[in-house]
Amino acid sequence: MANNTITAAKGFWAAGVHCGVKKSGKLDLALLACPTGATAAAVFTTNKIVAAPVTICKKHVKSSKVYAVVINSGNANACTGSAGMKNAIAICNKVAGELNANPHSVLIASTGIIGKQLPIRKVTAGITKAAKQLRNGQRAGSDFAKAIMTTDTKCKQAVRRFEISGKKVAIAATAKGAGMIGPNMATTITVITTDIAITKLLLAHALKAAVGVSLNKLTVDGHQSTNDTAVIMASGAAGNRPVTSPCPRYRKFAKALTEVCADLTRQMALDAEGATRMFTVVVKGAATKADACKAARAVADYNLVKCAVHGADPNWGRIICAAGSCGVKLYPDKMSCKIGDITVFRNGRPTKFDAKKASKVISRTGHTITIDLGAGKYTDFCFGCDLSADYVKINADYHT
Repeated sequence: MANNTITAAKGFWAAGVHCGVKKSGKLDLALLACPTGATAAAVFTTNKIVAAPVTICKKHVKSSKVYAVVINSGNANACTGSAGMKNAIAICNKVAGELNANPHSVLIASTGIIGKQLPIRKVTAGITKAAKQLRNGQRAGSDFAKAIMTTDTKCKQAVRRFEISGKKVAIAATAKGAGMIGPNMATTITVITTDIAITKLLLAHALKAAVGVSLNKLTVDGHQSTNDTAVIMASGAAGNRPVTSPCPRYRKFAKALTEVCADLTRQMALDAEGATRMFTVVVKGAATKADACKAARAVADYNLVKCAVHGADPNWGRIICAAGSCGVKLYPDKMSCKIGDITVFRNGRPTKFDAKKASKVISRTGHTITIDLGAGKYTDFCFGCDLSADYVKINADYHT
């Protein structure tokens, strides 16, 4: 059986253990190590309130080589003041000590409840435990993926394999994310490994571009986290001739990275809190790119649209209302809307369509809503999911 976990890329070892952050006894501490050191890049939340691990990780990712990523779940270590910052630093120091590395070469992330101090002694003891269990097989990679989950019901993992310079290259990734996701860094916690040899600058460029058209286009509830972090590490263990310019080899890598991120995005949308299906909103005919982006997000975020999707209701009025209420330029008499391939609204007026067929389209695991604003030539898109009663139940019961 092929290893389709975070350890599929050569040069990486992983572990996932229970250290005591989660009272449930589930895995809550993940450790990924690259013994030879990796080139790394990352993108983070743009929320003005950021967790301590985000502040630390932003500094450490600038290091020329990174040797580990440590992630705890069940506690966000956000809004925890100077004590939270000291705890984040202590965690990096502990990992560095276990791996005989520099603390500044350790990346860190946390996810979970905001405003509570980490049980730091339990976490540091867990790091010792995880360091002893570091392996490069599928079981280790699966444990890593499980250990970063919060309200997720399943692991999100993706792998792509291809050749560069005649060498076999892999990109492997895992992500957690089910709620508190809005498209201004919708990555939640994402870790990507690759064994390609590539410069730090190009790796960062490829990550930003890939996230921009995948993870950053997903909205579950329009809410941005304090902890969103996406990290990529390149070990260089594939042995390819290093990628040092935006050449065809770089483009091949960037395409595969985008596919991995898109795969994770679909998995997150379908495992969103209470979700039963996802949808894509495509906006055409916008006056500007910004308008296209804004309108697509407005429709994907609109609760009445999300509820209609949950009920498989082809309620085009809610879609048009969402587009019209977000402040973008549009011409009502030129607007049109499709659900799948079925035109439900054209030139400012409803069309005659088969509501049952439209309902069947919406009932699929995924479908596309297309809106033409009739105001220009620009296009953009956004991924969304339905809104069910379970979303309210999950978030009402989640301890705060």
